[in-house]
Amino acid sequence: MNDIDLSNWIGRTEETEDQLTTNLVRRIAATFSEPALAEGDALPLLWHWAFFQDPVAEAGLGHDGHPARGGFLPPADNRNRMWAGSRLEFIAPLRTGSTVRRVSTILDVQEKHGRTGSLLFVTVRHDHFQDGRLALRDEQDIVYREPSPPKLSGSEVMPVAQWQQHVTPSPTLLFRYSAVTFNGHRIHYDWPYVTQQEGYPGLVVHGPLLATLNLRAFVQAHPEARVRRFSFKGMRPLICPEPFTIGGRVEQQGKAQVWIGNAAGIAQLGEIEFD
Repeated sequence: MNDIDLSNWIGRTEETEDQLTTNLVRRIAATFSEPALAEGDALPLLWHWAFFQDPVAEAGLGHDGHPARGGFLPPADNRNRMWAGSRLEFIAPLRTGSTVRRVSTILDVQEKHGRTGSLLFVTVRHDHFQDGRLALRDEQDIVYREPSPPKLSGSEVMPVAQWQQHVTPSPTLLFRYSAVTFNGHRIHYDWPYVTQQEGYPGLVVHGPLLATLNLRAFVQAHPEARVRRFSFKGMRPLICPEPFTIGGRVEQQGKAQVWIGNAAGIAQLGEIEFD
């Protein structure tokens, strides 16, 4: 990595197009035990993560089940990938059945060194256009870390919530979410791999799955609210089938803090801006 100029990746763009097909939307709905949607219905928030997945053949996957590194994203061989967080702006609802164009841009690439070794931070912005207009902006932070023992406990305790939900994740939920998002990352379904090679005590709950449940809990508690922005960051992993709690509270007019965690502390922390 030292002889590669990572700054060469900054500014790279990639464009793809996908149709928000009713068949896949029905499978996402079943995964979350939600009612089926009809063509033209607004896609629930964060369900867009099931689309725009590059169908890479198995020969093009890395050892961890992700597509091999390089190309659009910078190379990060022999490192473990984590989705560290996102910042999303919801401008207009995406509609079931519509064709959406996504333009991806690498905003930043940084190599940093921490207590657990070298970390490669990649920030990617995904702009989603529907009917020629920007409908959704999704800025993601991806971290590639050298293999090291995972951090399983948190330093922040769960706050007092105004609303909360209790979830016991099942291997089936993790498998089905991996399936609808075409996510081959083995930490979510391959017990021998995740325990013996990455050092987790069990299957890891997807960060995007947690974020979707987190935002859904807010929407269910505030059905009249119009979500404008949502940001979140991962604090530590959650392991299936350990129960966790989703909670939140409105801190001020139009702004709420939300979180997910258990007795070991907060695992994901987020903020919602709404009308």
